[in-house]
Amino acid sequence: MHSSTQPQPSSQTSALTLGALGIVYGDLGTSPLYTMRTCFSAFDGLSPTVDNVLGVLSLIFWTLSVVVTLKYVAFLMKADNQGEGGIIALMALALGGVKSGTIEYRIIVYVGLIGGALFFGDGMITPAISVLSAVEGLEIATPLFTPYVMPITIVVLIALFVFQRYGTTKVGSLFGPVMLVWFLCLGLLGLLEIIQQPQVLRALNPAYGLAFFSTHGLTGFLVLGGVVLAVTGAEALYTDMGHFGAKPIQLAWLYFVFPCLVLNYYGQGALLIIDPGTLKNPFFLLAPDWALYPMVVLATLATIIASQAVITGAFSVTRQVIQLGFCPRMEIIQTSHDAFGQIYIPRANWGLLAAILCVVLFFRTSENLASAYGIAVTGTMLGTTTLAAFVVRSQWGWSMAKTVILVGSLWLIDAALFGANCLKIFDGGWFPITIGVITFTLQTTWKRGRELLFNRLRDDSISLESFLGRVSNNHPIRVPGIAVFMTGVTDHVPFALLHNWKHNKVLHETNVLLTVKTMTKPLVLESERFEAHVLNDGFYKMILRYGFMEDPDVPETMNRLHEAGKFQTLGLKFNIMEASFFLGRERLVPSVRPGMALWREFLFFTMSRNASSACDFFTIPSNRVVELGTQVEL
Repeated sequence: MHSSTQPQPSSQTSALTLGALGIVYGDLGTSPLYTMRTCFSAFDGLSPTVDNVLGVLSLIFWTLSVVVTLKYVAFLMKADNQGEGGIIALMALALGGVKSGTIEYRIIVYVGLIGGALFFGDGMITPAISVLSAVEGLEIATPLFTPYVMPITIVVLIALFVFQRYGTTKVGSLFGPVMLVWFLCLGLLGLLEIIQQPQVLRALNPAYGLAFFSTHGLTGFLVLGGVVLAVTGAEALYTDMGHFGAKPIQLAWLYFVFPCLVLNYYGQGALLIIDPGTLKNPFFLLAPDWALYPMVVLATLATIIASQAVITGAFSVTRQVIQLGFCPRMEIIQTSHDAFGQIYIPRANWGLLAAILCVVLFFRTSENLASAYGIAVTGTMLGTTTLAAFVVRSQWGWSMAKTVILVGSLWLIDAALFGANCLKIFDGGWFPITIGVITFTLQTTWKRGRELLFNRLRDDSISLESFLGRVSNNHPIRVPGIAVFMTGVTDHVPFALLHNWKHNKVLHETNVLLTVKTMTKPLVLESERFEAHVLNDGFYKMILRYGFMEDPDVPETMNRLHEAGKFQTLGLKFNIMEASFFLGRERLVPSVRPGMALWREFLFFTMSRNASSACDFFTIPSNRVVELGTQVEL
């Protein structure tokens, strides 16, 4: 059961809010480490004068207000898919009622997949830049620490990913109190500096941001590439909604995180006005000398937590694309009995760690990574807003005028932020784009390959109606027991059944043709879970439906249906220990037949060989499984 699908008592809401503080807001909460410095140091000639500082602060405040508060916290959290958030869940919601194969359907799918692919690029950069920027604080204390920045960063990242197997709940309970202290320190340090230079509060007026644009022209627009670093955790906030629910995330932002972030940004602005020389690292120089080392330690812990937000989101997105058929099967481990969305995917965990370590070793400093940062998350944000337009039109019934005015305004803001970051492509922005292209190619290749495979199997098989006619006429030998044949093609005979009959010359007394379908919604009601048709001569056709956030445990579901009396009404007695599951294993052979380019066929073959077995994915006991192979030309 999702934590967001039913009201919680206040004590549970408080616990979830603290947990959300530890998981969801790590990325947004550590942005003050590098945002102000990047806004000025990334552009030659932009000095921290009073007007420039006020202009940048105004842009940061209103970007946080519009993008995070208005768009994500107030608007998009209402566009949940049965409690699930993120661009893939939103894509599935937008597809509701849209006919497959239409132009609108393809646009929604491509936008969702591209946004999801870019999210993985962001997931590789966020931990790297966050941890590096914190550990680099040691260099402020003494240059003697410079040679140790990289090794410390690598050790911290490895430790974080090793800890993932213990689950989001334990991670959140540990990190929540740390982030509570972190945000209190952010707010306090900023407030103390604002008291000395209260004029920075004038930057709450959006006129200072507009004046900054009019004064600096193109440079003013380019500075948005630095300002966007303040909101880079917003998409993870939406993606992690299924782990904690909307209310705890909203409460944490409005009443605690947002005020503390604003105080710290404005405190850094006040420090720059007092001493422009602090631009080399205005965050750590906010702290008094005696507090520098404790702040470096606290910042390192906070940046570990910042990495957690995108790691958790990456697990959610990975399961969604697997269940929707855009990614090969992987082992998915449920880490909580209470919160359904809390999962651990070992293969995704270690793959992400390897990619992040490569990023750290290649870019080496947070300043270099800042150029690569932003384009991935703004691309995902732009895709999310685009899909939201489809949702409000088709699901919420908004008029075209209302959609254009409200959603269109948010889209233009996202487009401006994305455009400013596109100018950083040659300075490092190429990396997340490359990751996005690779991920998108893999996803579409897998989807297309599976479609072709099913088409080939259907073409090479015989119709179910014809097969049942042959069985009735030939009266084959029957053996006791139940044979369950897993198949993705409902109107043709599974190859495993044909081969069993061909080679063993017998059939079981009871034969179940079972199809597992994943729906475009996170959860399926029990009333929609099961569909069955009684055929003839001891044959049954069954369909089990799962949501894209559910793990398809076939034996457990069938046992539950049996206990509920669903099978008895069909005249079927089911016992998992007496059933044999027959699975087909295809040996794929490349061909020049129309369908996919040869290089994509080889890519599909490689992905197929590395996919988890259907036996493991559907949680079928290995001692109840019989696999029969066939050769298929794509």
